[in-house]
Amino acid sequence: MDAQMKKGLLDACVLYILKKEDTYGYKLTQEITGILDTSESALYPVLRRLESQGFLETYSAEYSGRLRKYYRITAKGITRLNEIRNELKELKDLIELIIGGDN
Repeated sequence: MDAQMKKGLLDACVLYILKKEDTYGYKLTQEITGILDTSESALYPVLRRLESQGFLETYSAEYSGRLRKYYRITAKGITRLNEIRNELKELKDLIELIIGGDN
């Protein structure tokens, strides 16, 4: 898949996963790499950007005696996820037109 396309989908994947539940970076990385072929090093800049844009927030919680940083989607992030979903539906329609265009 094209790197630019992957970059756009990464935001959607992060927001989608966090809408289901708060999670920490490593687990989020594992879930995303199961969906989209990307590296852990590509994910953390995305998380920082989404947080600076107000789509995510972080908090720390103790796990096995250590603090773990968790990510949570905000109301603004849910709105952005819905916008992305609408954009993807439009893209899906266009892709279906192009793929089926030889008929």
